[in-house]
Amino acid sequence: MESEKKTILTSEGLKKLEEELEILRTKTRKEVAEKLKVALSFGDLSENSEYDEAKNEQAKVEARIMQLENMLKNVTILDSNELTNDVVQIGSRVEIKDLKTNETLSYRIVGSMETNPDEGKISDESPVGKTLIGHKVGETVKIKIPAGFVEYEILDISI
Repeated sequence: MESEKKTILTSEGLKKLEEELEILRTKTRKEVAEKLKVALSFGDLSENSEYDEAKNEQAKVEARIMQLENMLKNVTILDSNELTNDVVQIGSRVEIKDLKTNETLSYRIVGSMETNPDEGKISDESPVGKTLIGHKVGETVKIKIPAGFVEYEILDISI
């Protein structure tokens, strides 16, 4: 059997996932168990929407716990000491300029589990992230987007 896909995380991302798993295992599981207990006290399960809702919530919680446990078994932590400013790679912060609009954007390239556009974190699997990886300051990259193509110049790479 082929091994599962490696999950690439920063140490910050690993800490967040471990914290989420701990909360799900301790606090959330207990809350859902209490909801089930209360719903069972209402009697007839055939017409008990509270029971159905609690069972669905329990299934989602358990599925997320399993997902996190599997991810954490196959995690690769980015070692910031191994990162360089020479080329864009996972873990890099990259400043780019849209050559059409002259807008400057800043992104951190992260593994797919840490993606958060609101925080400027884009996945190494996204069209922009995937295309930027391996390029150097001063290079221009052309990225296919749904509306056509966009060209960016790489202005800076930092860790």
